[in-house]
Amino acid sequence: MSGYATDEAYATHEVRNQPPERVGFNAFRTDPALGAAVEVFGAGWARERLHEAGGLVGSAQVQTLARDANRFTPELQTHDRFGHRIDWVEFHPAWHELMGMVRRTGLHALGWTETRPGAHVARAALAYLWAQGEAGVGCPAVMTFASLAALRHAPALLAAYEAKILSPDYDPRPLPPAQKQALGVAMAMTEKQGGSDLRQTETVAVAAADGYRLTGHKWFFSVPTSDLFLTLARTQGGISCFLAQGWRDDGSRNFLQLQRLKDKCGNRSNASSEVEFRGLEAQLVGAEGRGIATILEMAHLTRIECAVASAGLIRQAVAEAMHHARHRVAFQRRLIEQPLMRNVLADLVLESEAALWLSLRAAAALDASARDEKERVLSRILAPVAKYWVCKRAPAVAAEALECLGGNGYVEEHVLARLYRDAPLNGLWEGSGNVICLDVLRALQRTPEAVSLLRQELGRVHPLIDAWLLRMPAPTEQNARGLTEALAQACAASLLCRHAPSPIAEAFVQTRLAGGGRHFGALPAELPFEDILCRFSGAAAA
Repeated sequence: MSGYATDEAYATHEVRNQPPERVGFNAFRTDPALGAAVEVFGAGWARERLHEAGGLVGSAQVQTLARDANRFTPELQTHDRFGHRIDWVEFHPAWHELMGMVRRTGLHALGWTETRPGAHVARAALAYLWAQGEAGVGCPAVMTFASLAALRHAPALLAAYEAKILSPDYDPRPLPPAQKQALGVAMAMTEKQGGSDLRQTETVAVAAADGYRLTGHKWFFSVPTSDLFLTLARTQGGISCFLAQGWRDDGSRNFLQLQRLKDKCGNRSNASSEVEFRGLEAQLVGAEGRGIATILEMAHLTRIECAVASAGLIRQAVAEAMHHARHRVAFQRRLIEQPLMRNVLADLVLESEAALWLSLRAAAALDASARDEKERVLSRILAPVAKYWVCKRAPAVAAEALECLGGNGYVEEHVLARLYRDAPLNGLWEGSGNVICLDVLRALQRTPEAVSLLRQELGRVHPLIDAWLLRMPAPTEQNARGLTEALAQACAASLLCRHAPSPIAEAFVQTRLAGGGRHFGALPAELPFEDILCRFSGAAAA
């Protein structure tokens, strides 16, 4: 007798009715909405670059690397084997391979290295794609990208580091910046007692002959292996912004100590730490006492990134649910052929396309803000509006998409479990919901023309949108969330009416602005479900 594993007499089951791996696809080519958006917002010239990145994102190689980088998480090495303090973080090789890919595609630099219109949109589209590959690499890439907005307030530092910051190379070695060809930049702002309230910063900066010495702590310091990082500290003139090297010119670690790595719910491939500054050598960036305003110029860019990355996560979650439904049979029919599942999936498709257009519109406003005063004002509002709403929708979409797979989606072997854990992060990063909504309120109150510009942006495309604008909550602190939500929904609806196929636009307007179910899957039966489902991939829905 041959043995239990091969003897048919002892076979218990055969593997069937399971979907194949969703692998070997191009995340750009199979996303018609993204292709349309980059054309509308002036980034069509980047299609070849986006196509290349889309192929990487959908490849078996990147999916394996993402799995390994999240499974084998970073480890803190405070000392070497001889007892010397090194304050280093050890990453799995998969992390470094992914970071090298990301730098080569230009995710950390494209908005600056290309000077033609649409550069920030093209970079945002890259971020949207890479969020579907591995979300963890987005944090170091966008902080490196956004750092230049703050460093413009320190021309000498910008001149010294800009070329290496924008380099497409990746060099993770623990060396001083002068000995490297490529640099990564991070930021460390949050303290235990303050959180989002940066005015409670207690770290102290004391002037020295060659700069400043900083003493204090930071509660969240992401990517602590970065070559450079921006931080805040108090001087005699008030809270100020500083740039510090990770390693001093003599090769020694700058005067900081990593206390521990955060054991995070998600985003586990990326290291976040607690740190103490013990006479950290740093250089002033911008005017003394203007640190919060200086570093918030960087935060404006990272807030847009939060929206774009969440839109990418939404896209990936819906794609996984759609893939499962096309292949899984239950009750004698494929799931996608069953009316109730079609309703759920179509509702998720609406959410995905709305998130894409809203987040890329914020990127387009950023792109045009240097040339157009109207766009500069709109950028100040659209960035936090998109950040709040898209980041809020991501956890809900991830949970619903996971439910489409049932237990198959709730095991760590499936990517949806990772998406489910990753989804809340962008809602917390760069200001949680209340902070962002108050920022929207301030932008409206401080810029008198903002409301009229918003009405021009949103109105006169659909009567339900015009009616929605008339019902918009008053701009008060108590109503800040309702106001931000209303602006997000109206802006998304207006964008879809202008640029998306009419079945998508009309379904969104009818269900989001005219009232609908409070959960996914309650779309009216008369909607064109086939058209909505076909839109998602540009292929047949069933």
